[in-house]
Amino acid sequence: MLLTLVVFVLILGLLVFVHELGHFVAARKNGVKVEEFGFGFPPRIFGIKKGETTYSLNWIPLGGFVKIKGEDGENKEDEDSFSHKKIWRRAVILAAGVLMNFILAAVLLSIGFMIGLPQVINGENGNARIRDAKVQVVQILEGTPAAEAGLLPGDAVLEVDGQKIENVEAIQEYLSGKIDAPVKFVLERDGQKIDKEISPVFLIETGRGGIGVGLLKSGIVSYPWYLALWKGAESAVLFTGEVARAFYELIKNLIVTQKVSVDLSGPVGIAVLTGQVARMGIIYLLQFTALLSVNLAVINFLPFPALDGGRILFLIIEKIRRKPVSQKIENLVHNIGFGLLMLLVLLVTYRDVIKFSDKFVGLWDRIIK
Repeated sequence: MLLTLVVFVLILGLLVFVHELGHFVAARKNGVKVEEFGFGFPPRIFGIKKGETTYSLNWIPLGGFVKIKGEDGENKEDEDSFSHKKIWRRAVILAAGVLMNFILAAVLLSIGFMIGLPQVINGENGNARIRDAKVQVVQILEGTPAAEAGLLPGDAVLEVDGQKIENVEAIQEYLSGKIDAPVKFVLERDGQKIDKEISPVFLIETGRGGIGVGLLKSGIVSYPWYLALWKGAESAVLFTGEVARAFYELIKNLIVTQKVSVDLSGPVGIAVLTGQVARMGIIYLLQFTALLSVNLAVINFLPFPALDGGRILFLIIEKIRRKPVSQKIENLVHNIGFGLLMLLVLLVTYRDVIKFSDKFVGLWDRIIK
């Protein structure tokens, strides 16, 4: 559990720090004074002033922050103030954090593809080096022999009736001809081999014999560095599209049906997932961190008050009206938005604590023994 907390803090710190670094660099490049660039959050341990900026080290190691001159609408007459700059320059500064999180995801995925990342193996893996290839269960239909036998998503199929498994098509063809006949499976789950005897049945869904599972062939896939860079950028774009689509569906269902259609996780849930992924190995941790970075980018770009996207929305309104919204009104809206976000975080965190209460009980038991 202690390792989980350390890894979680390091990852969260990296994501937030990179995000704030984007704002810092963009502000400096656009002639805006950055009063402080903090490593971690206050209270401050110490600070060093270099030029116009104080670089501080703070006690709470969760990323960092930038204090930009004029970010709340003050000092409009000063040329080095955020509020003095043209709308497009302010938009660039606000969007820079999101861009940096996307770049971080692309870099992590590129490194991952150089080392090797888990990926579906198909005819599009040209020039790739593949290791640890295996056929895995990805879906189980309810009420089928596979569900009754206790198969789980993630199980790897090693043998069928003593035959080594090479591809999905071979399994499907073999099972199709074994309707109502017991078939012996050797599976791998969490590093352990499991024997199962399952009789295929005729499946209406496929029109052939089977046990009711969705299968795919996966493996650890790596590329030469020049292809890994392209694959990393491509995957970051695909991740961003999928995450944005997921948020769209979430918001749409929340508005239309007043129901949350996906399982949300807060800091506690993400910390638990981080520990689980960390135990799987560095390549999975790289992929997970990249996905978290994309999530942070998409969330921050949502047009919601207090987020970067919400601040950009006010710039768009200013452009349309040809004059800014009252600073008091904008600050009030952002404060309300921040309060709502904190309330959501508290609610999700409470649910996560209840959901993962056994892990906290186990940690407490180890502490007091």
